[in-house]
Amino acid sequence: MAIDTCFEKFSGAVLKALAASTPKRCPRDDPRPPLPPGIQDEIHLKNRLRRQWQITRDPALKAKVNRLQSSLTRRLNEWRNDHWSATLESLDPKDKSPWSMTKRVMRVPTPSPPLATPGGIALSDSEKAEALADNLEAQFQPVTDPSLPAVIEMVDVALRSYFISPASEPQLTTPDEVHEAIKSLKVSKAPGPKGLPNRALKHLPKRAVSLLARIFNSVLRTHHLPPTLKHARVISILKPGKDPALPSSYRPISLLDTIGKLFEKILLVTILQVVNERGLLRD
Repeated sequence: MAIDTCFEKFSGAVLKALAASTPKRCPRDDPRPPLPPGIQDEIHLKNRLRRQWQITRDPALKAKVNRLQSSLTRRLNEWRNDHWSATLESLDPKDKSPWSMTKRVMRVPTPSPPLATPGGIALSDSEKAEALADNLEAQFQPVTDPSLPAVIEMVDVALRSYFISPASEPQLTTPDEVHEAIKSLKVSKAPGPKGLPNRALKHLPKRAVSLLARIFNSVLRTHHLPPTLKHARVISILKPGKDPALPSSYRPISLLDTIGKLFEKILLVTILQVVNERGLLRD
């Protein structure tokens, strides 16, 4: 079976198992406290009188609606102030409720403003994504004219020598090394394009870890990295103090595939070991 197919089937199986074992999220209850019955009755009365006024256009009904609206505004403000005061008095540093309340109050949703592009204003999410992609493509262009020809020539000579020399057997990994690398993964890291989190890898059985080690060794033997591991989910974050209406004011963060980052983590250990043994890095 091709390596690309193995990666796809392995990721698909883990995602399928994750979806089957994850309980469906129940809708959260409305955190807002219910209105007192007296205020609810007054709201129903005001709405009923307003519907009658919309039909009859009776000035007397309109006056009653206005009086009820004024009364409701006053009573609602009083009730909200009393409820907020009671909430503040109930906070206790022992259960960390003041910090939870502060975090909830200070949380401000980040708006997504329109972006100014040469072709006009980008309003929809797809238009904004295209504007950000065009800006990144304009910034990151391949270098066609090397600034240091001597360095480029030295690299070319080294690469030709490497490809001419007989290939040595790569240092393969083991299930134990893969297991240790998985244990060191941080569960707080965001997943890549497939949405496979590190927490799911930490719950893999031994047979799945052994299969993952075999896939990694196939990559090392064939020198072929599946293209899906090179894909990333790009998140744009506004630079501090920059104009949010300009696509150039955002810096990209690439979220790579979780399994690909695990393979890089294992490969880095081997590279550092060889580098230290040969003294390739200066102090």
